[in-house]
Amino acid sequence: MTTLRTRPATQVRAPARRPWRSAPAAVLVLVGALLPWASMVLPGGAYPDLATLQFFDAPYLVTGFRLHLVLLGLAAFLPRAGRAAGVGVVVIALVHTAFLTTLGALSFGGPVTIVAGALLIWLGKPDGPAPAWRPPARALAWPILVAAFAALLWLVSATLTAGGQSRATNPHGGAEFLAFLGFAAGLIGILSAYGVIAWISSLAERHRMFSVTVLLACAMLLPLTEAGTGYWMTVASTIGIYAATAIGLNIVVGLAGLLDLGYVAFLGIGAFTAANLAHTLPFPVAALAGAVTAGLLGVVVGAPTLRVRGDYLAIVTLAFGEIFFRAAQNDLGGLTGGANSLPGIPPITMFGQAFDQPIGGLPAGFLYYAVTVLMVAGAMTVLANLKHSRIGRAWLAIREDEDVARAMGVRTGRAKILAFLVGATLAGLAGAVFAHKLGTVGFESFDFGESVTLLAAVILGAMGTVPGAVVGASLLFVLPEKLREFSDYRLMLFGLALILIMRFRPRGLVSS
Repeated sequence: MTTLRTRPATQVRAPARRPWRSAPAAVLVLVGALLPWASMVLPGGAYPDLATLQFFDAPYLVTGFRLHLVLLGLAAFLPRAGRAAGVGVVVIALVHTAFLTTLGALSFGGPVTIVAGALLIWLGKPDGPAPAWRPPARALAWPILVAAFAALLWLVSATLTAGGQSRATNPHGGAEFLAFLGFAAGLIGILSAYGVIAWISSLAERHRMFSVTVLLACAMLLPLTEAGTGYWMTVASTIGIYAATAIGLNIVVGLAGLLDLGYVAFLGIGAFTAANLAHTLPFPVAALAGAVTAGLLGVVVGAPTLRVRGDYLAIVTLAFGEIFFRAAQNDLGGLTGGANSLPGIPPITMFGQAFDQPIGGLPAGFLYYAVTVLMVAGAMTVLANLKHSRIGRAWLAIREDEDVARAMGVRTGRAKILAFLVGATLAGLAGAVFAHKLGTVGFESFDFGESVTLLAAVILGAMGTVPGAVVGASLLFVLPEKLREFSDYRLMLFGLALILIMRFRPRGLVSS
């Protein structure tokens, strides 16, 4: 009788964990941060943060982008933080090195830091998924949420003010702003690698009402930060108006799945309606009239959706947007002013206080900013409630498969018209605030490019999510404003940023 000999089972060993494998690269980052960066004084003056060789007499007094490099280099010693820190380091180093190269200055610290960042990306891959944190008790969860939203307020203020307000005040501001974005990306990536971002999101969801209250309070505190100037209040108000409009589009595109390429027309309808009524009616009535008018025309546009879908629906909405643009351009009915626009729209006034004037110690434009914050908060509340309601579930079913939704008893025609009605009403309300804030309304503000920008904001932020449209609109309107220094390369940098976002976050920045 023969016996079969079998080999003993070989045990597969798990790869050895090397928590300090990225330590040499982290040390190299610190060395690069402590080196001088600019070899000579540039025409606009010495490079910021004591980084010019001629003034490099205190290498350890790191500030600005060199301080950010030191912080990322120290964070890279953590086992799971290497790759995220490396991304931030590479972005900071590449931006400043390219900026100095175009100005004809040799950089000493730049190449060293680029190599160190690349090594961190290569060696710093985290082992396994991010850890899961247990939710704490309410007594501890609330202070954690307050601290998290306070950090978010600092991040927003620092992003707006990074690099200064204009090239006249800071010739190197563009490079500083782009480098700060790299630092912020690295910081957020490190927190995500340790599961902190997901943990904060789950806490905010568990304590939703408290989170909304604290977030609203933090938004109102923005004027008390470094961004509390009249210029940034104006920029933030404009972002708020477009964010509220994008939330309305998010209902149409993100929830119901109806591609609307002429959505900016509803913003214009609300603006022109409020502008024509501004001299005879108070603002609340004029704003309500603008919202109602836009909502009714939204129903008119939504009616063809009973017969068409997909690309054909996109063509119908594109035609509506173009019809509105040409009608406004030709001053149809004398309601739009044509090439002369509608000037002289009075600012919002309440209790004798004009909203375009400073109040107390707060800058001019704060009241408009407060109005847009409340408007965005209201639009987000509407979107959140509708998303989890019966009609919201019907919209989601239509978005996934309209035929199956109809077979299951969903009244698809009624639901689609209601989506256009709600979305257009929100856009009309935002348009009324837009008209009073600018003081003049012209047809050129509502061309096809604006519709594409709003659609991009919804897609980049994440379709169907509550904060997605706000994040997307903020990104799309802050980046062009901060990239004015790169007049020749502005659109290229803007497009590159969008490509990178869609490559690494294909479902959106805040996808659920």
